[in-house]
Amino acid sequence: SCREICRPGVRTQEIDQRGAEVFTEAGAKGLFKNYPTYKLGEGFPSNLCISVNDEVVHGIAGQRVIEAGDIVSIDCGVKLGGWCGDAATTVMVGEVRPEVRKLCEATAHMLSLAISQMRPGRNWSQIARTMQRHAERNGFTVVRNYVGHGIGQTMHEEPQVPNYVGDQLLKKDIVLSEGMVLAVEPMCNMGTADTITLDDKWTVVTADRQPSAHYEHTIAVTANGADVLTNGK
Repeated sequence: SCREICRPGVRTQEIDQRGAEVFTEAGAKGLFKNYPTYKLGEGFPSNLCISVNDEVVHGIAGQRVIEAGDIVSIDCGVKLGGWCGDAATTVMVGEVRPEVRKLCEATAHMLSLAISQMRPGRNWSQIARTMQRHAERNGFTVVRNYVGHGIGQTMHEEPQVPNYVGDQLLKKDIVLSEGMVLAVEPMCNMGTADTITLDDKWTVVTADRQPSAHYEHTIAVTANGADVLTNGK
């Protein structure tokens, strides 16, 4: 629904409102509004994170009008039947520049690579290395400051799930096991991997203000591999 209405002339507020309606229709509770306090007037101010162009994550919905050529990351978290789901996609609006399309396609492919490699007994560092290499071979950088996470009855659970191989992961690798559920969310930038948080205390942008793409699924590790829980199937 949100992907369909994300087109030129639409305000990000309208996409956010549609997301809230979908939650209500499904009997689900949105997890982003007022996060992390859940007190009115505090925490995150919109229902979805909507991040446009150089915004990496945690963009706040508002009066911004979507234009042709924009890329719009729509990130959504809900709780339904006691369990949480977290998913994101980046929508290419109209004709985007070829290098921006390549950025989106490379980032989406990182998520596909992770899903294809997830199975019991696998070390996350092996998967993260494959993801990182794909991004870097295409000339893009992997965001270091924000990573995926475990997810279950609460939205953010251990472990932290990076999309690159760093010292922390090598010191304490994650061994996948049956029943583990992870929100895997590669974020890639056209230029520097560095990010800045704006004065609104939420919106994260690339330090060089070049475009960023973001894709996410909630994925369960099964005996046979991976089951994507947020693909609508």
